[in-house]
Amino acid sequence: MSSSFASALAVFLIVLNSILVWGQHKSVVHGDSARLERIRASKMPKFDNPVPFDTAEADAIVSALEVFPPDNPWNLDVSDWPLHPNSKNIIASIGPGKPLRYNPDMGYILVPPGQKKIDVKLVGYVDECDKGPFPVPDNTPIEGWPVNYLRAKKKVALLDVQRDVLKEDGDRHALVIDPVARKLYEFYQLKKTDAGWQATQSSIFDLKSNKLRPDGWTSADAAGLPIFPAVVRYDELKRGKIEHAMRVTVVKTKREYVYPATHYASRLKDKNLPRMGERIRLKKDFDVTGFSRDVQTILKGLQQYGMFVADNGIDWAISVAPDPRIPLLHEELRKIKGSAFEVVQPPPGYQPAK
Repeated sequence: MSSSFASALAVFLIVLNSILVWGQHKSVVHGDSARLERIRASKMPKFDNPVPFDTAEADAIVSALEVFPPDNPWNLDVSDWPLHPNSKNIIASIGPGKPLRYNPDMGYILVPPGQKKIDVKLVGYVDECDKGPFPVPDNTPIEGWPVNYLRAKKKVALLDVQRDVLKEDGDRHALVIDPVARKLYEFYQLKKTDAGWQATQSSIFDLKSNKLRPDGWTSADAAGLPIFPAVVRYDELKRGKIEHAMRVTVVKTKREYVYPATHYASRLKDKNLPRMGERIRLKKDFDVTGFSRDVQTILKGLQQYGMFVADNGIDWAISVAPDPRIPLLHEELRKIKGSAFEVVQPPPGYQPAK
């Protein structure tokens, strides 16, 4: 064999290997084409007034809303992604014997085109806030409304919660979506006062774009991530399929963040702690049969899309809309323990969406 032929063969084999590797990576970095077809075949209803999330009208609107482009991290199928090399230790740090939980916390309001924009006084994280004015309607729900109040038999009106007459304090997240413009407005500690609305943090996300928060910036969530794309909604449970990654909180996180997160909220440097933005998946071989249809829908979503570590909070707690139409899920979800999960990472060669 001549040296020139040997050199050419070597180059050919290198190129062929690169093509094969690229093809393998491409095959495991993808979304669900059926999701996209379903959304784009849906017709978004016209509406002229703000629509609360816990209504049939809201179900029809969000079912037709494309949240971020197909290649956005929230929309990627991670069922075949490789394990993180430190997965076992990260899961151990969160608690393999602790139960999966859910918070009926993140409601939202849908606003029509032309919704009046108002000023919201920003009282914290001012340098890491997106500036208004914002399309915040009078009936904007605050985190936990209405289910947490109904189940606790607290006789309060939405206005009382907006004004925090019970002195609950807390995170008081509020999510406002303009589905026609595909804009998302999220707030941390939103509160109505005699002088108007105020918030500790404000973030605006373009749902048509893959653009992240500036590096090092927080959002209404500690990881700098949007909240709305992660919420388990009634329309999804009714349809029997969740088509996006979810959001999970853990007590202890590392002083690091990983794409698509942009911010950390910890002083801890233990290598076995999860970073903000860590992606965790329910193991493929976990048997979901025997659970109710709603819980099976959640578990299958966790196997396909996983969940992002998004904030410090209760270990293994995912966010579900506080919708009275969603039944209690606690008893079933608590049967799933942390040991049923694993940490995954993108395959080699993966390029973040732009």
